[in-house]
Amino acid sequence: MLPMTPRWYTEAVIYCVEVASFQDSDGDGCGDLRGLISRLDYLARLGVTCLWLNPIHPSPLRDNGYDVTDFYGVHPRLGSLGDFAELTRRARERGLRIVLDLVVNHTSDEHPWFRSAQSDPASPYRDWYVWSAAEPPNRQQGTVFPGEQEETWTFDPQARAWYFHRFYGFQPDLNWSHPDVRAEIAKVMAFWLQLGVSGFRIDAAPFVLEQVAPGRDPGPRDFAILESWRQETQWQSGESVLLCEANVPPSEVSSFVGSRPDGPSDRAQLMFDFLLNPKVWLALARQDAEPLIEGLTTAVTLPAGGQWATFLRNHDELDLSRLTSEQRDDTFAAFAPQQRMQLYGRGVRRRLAPMLGGDQRRIELAYALQFSLPGTPVIRYGEEIGMGEDLKLDGREAIRTPMQWDDTPNGGFSTARVADLVRPVSMRGRFGAAHVNVRAQQRDPDSLLRWFENLVHVLRTAPEIGAGTCAVVDVPLPRSVLAHRFATDRGAIVLLHNLGTDDVTVDLGPQPGTAGAPYDLLVDGPYDTPAVDLNGLALRGYGYRWIRLARSDRD
Repeated sequence: MLPMTPRWYTEAVIYCVEVASFQDSDGDGCGDLRGLISRLDYLARLGVTCLWLNPIHPSPLRDNGYDVTDFYGVHPRLGSLGDFAELTRRARERGLRIVLDLVVNHTSDEHPWFRSAQSDPASPYRDWYVWSAAEPPNRQQGTVFPGEQEETWTFDPQARAWYFHRFYGFQPDLNWSHPDVRAEIAKVMAFWLQLGVSGFRIDAAPFVLEQVAPGRDPGPRDFAILESWRQETQWQSGESVLLCEANVPPSEVSSFVGSRPDGPSDRAQLMFDFLLNPKVWLALARQDAEPLIEGLTTAVTLPAGGQWATFLRNHDELDLSRLTSEQRDDTFAAFAPQQRMQLYGRGVRRRLAPMLGGDQRRIELAYALQFSLPGTPVIRYGEEIGMGEDLKLDGREAIRTPMQWDDTPNGGFSTARVADLVRPVSMRGRFGAAHVNVRAQQRDPDSLLRWFENLVHVLRTAPEIGAGTCAVVDVPLPRSVLAHRFATDRGAIVLLHNLGTDDVTVDLGPQPGTAGAPYDLLVDGPYDTPAVDLNGLALRGYGYRWIRLARSDRD
């Protein structure tokens, strides 16, 4: 059973699963909840502690499930509510929590609420959406998907009115100014908490909070929504968490976590770190630690109890819009040099392993770096084995191909005919299942998968990273090297990462909090034992060293 720790998320490792692409249990070509249950032992062995499930609800699947028609159900191809209850029970037996995508900025235009709203001005659901009798003057402003989306207001002939949609036209926005909408979604959250989930990833959080109206876009944000969610979910389950997807400027970040900068977190506990993520990629592209040093030294301080969620890749494109045009060009040149690898002019639609040329040393460096950053690490299914993308698929579908379990037909994902698969399995090529799969890597002690298992284990011996105070070590270093440290009342740790190809030697000098002889926790290969003064520390090209300085209890 899982311990009831109030801030379990500070020491968690979150694994993002797309159920439809993970494991098919019945041979229909689509992954399902029963298939996920059959792979829980694999996930427990990997060491992750929380599964974030992309949308599982009934949907026409015009946007990969982010167009929901029933917030209380499970898509029939994925299973049933009974299967979901079994999943949460089996997961908890293995120490795994479940977090669900909460996609409530909008619904599908096939949702019964919207069907009723468009059919009758007197419908009780009419005001659950945002309407305008006249053509809004700003209907082509605020689009999220340039090139795919031309407007944010669409005329509905049946309703004889315009409705607002921040995203695609088939995703009408809910009217979050309406108290009945707020009450209904509170019931939705309570429903899933009763079924055993430990929280929710809030999709498109800034747009949920916006109070949009004709001629007013963006509208003011009502953070009372987040505050009520926090209160209600915590009342129902003391361990529940809210994880916000909010790609907002630094000045706005803290508002999603707490109502007062000097007070404790009373809104979402977790925030995806969209500020640091592009700086990580710029640093990797330039093999220069300066963007990371700048990002860490200017990082927003979250209210007490708030936590960053770090990531390298997720289910969407890699968003580089916060970089300057020159920085973005450098990152594209390094990781997405072909136009077909890019999306919306701002993002990369590739997985990490091919972005780094399949170089296992560099892949390991990238993930060692991510796991060393302040916060809770989030990884995407398949990253632990170095899966690739399928650029023949449209848009973000390129990085949503099925999990590669072995080298049998369909990569062990499904026994269905190829034509019936929810997405094609990549079998050939350097990153195809014939070469990159779980079974082969489980047998190889030098595989990326075995390395990932060790990385997660080592992170558990370094709780300072999740809960400690971070500081960049301020000494002259090679430009390719990032050195930073964490300290808590339990201990201290210093972390070195060489983003460049050349071997270097680093002199840190004595570090505060050192007690006894320092020793390596995680290294890319054998090095001499670190000296007490932490001078003369060798680092290979793409090398990394996590060095324990002190610990008040045993690892």
